[in-house]
Amino acid sequence: MQIGIIGAGVMGKGVAQRFAQYHHQVIIFDHDPEVRISVLQEIEKSLKIASMFQKTINVKECISNIKVASQYEELKQADYIVENVTENIDIKKSVYNQLEQVCKPECIYMVNTSCVPITLIASGTRRTDKVIGVHFMNPVPMKNFAEVIKGIHTSQETIDKVEQLLKVIGIEIEVVNDSAGFVSNRLSHLFMNEAAMLVYEGVATPKQIDSIFKNGFGHKMGPLETADLIGLDVVLDSLKIIYEHYEDPKYRACPLLKNMVYAGKTGRKSGKGFYNY
Repeated sequence: MQIGIIGAGVMGKGVAQRFAQYHHQVIIFDHDPEVRISVLQEIEKSLKIASMFQKTINVKECISNIKVASQYEELKQADYIVENVTENIDIKKSVYNQLEQVCKPECIYMVNTSCVPITLIASGTRRTDKVIGVHFMNPVPMKNFAEVIKGIHTSQETIDKVEQLLKVIGIEIEVVNDSAGFVSNRLSHLFMNEAAMLVYEGVATPKQIDSIFKNGFGHKMGPLETADLIGLDVVLDSLKIIYEHYEDPKYRACPLLKNMVYAGKTGRKSGKGFYNY
């Protein structure tokens, strides 16, 4: 089974590592040459850390299962594509236009998005029955769950195949119907955005807010720690998509969140967000 990965950011690398650990052949593509140069080293570093806790992980074998592609043509034999590009519909449409020119007809597109409607993405392809949302949880190598989204035209055969594929790599799923933000982000982004508003209004500090969620509600991470992990820029983009889709003011992004992104304070990946790293 060959898995094509589009986008070598945090999620793309995590998905690639997960499939490679379960002996799948992975081809990962990113448009940025610098990212393509470093991606294997970064995955290897992650695998070495994981192998300290999971002795069954063979780092060299896992890395040998991953190849880096410099052009879409190298994905022509992929049985599944997992797309992880930024939450921007125009960019996504451009990616699928390229994929449609090279992927074999039976290839299934797994859209790793947290907000963009699957039916909208599928409309730009000639295989609407083979387009399905798979919202992997971050960090992918450690999370054993994914939210799977059925577009209007997604076939039951596609759902069954994806469920079996994910089961093989140890990931359980819940299948939900298509809706911008789906279940997880329509709820979680309200928490994160309102938590940012509480900081903006001076009601509480990030540490206090997260402490209330962890100690009061039993959450493993607070909403602002989660936002920093995801990336504040990603959270902001997702809020914009949900807001544009529903035109509901409850999804309007907090001004503080916008200003932090404008200032480059995007969370863990930049070293500074609601916390310093």
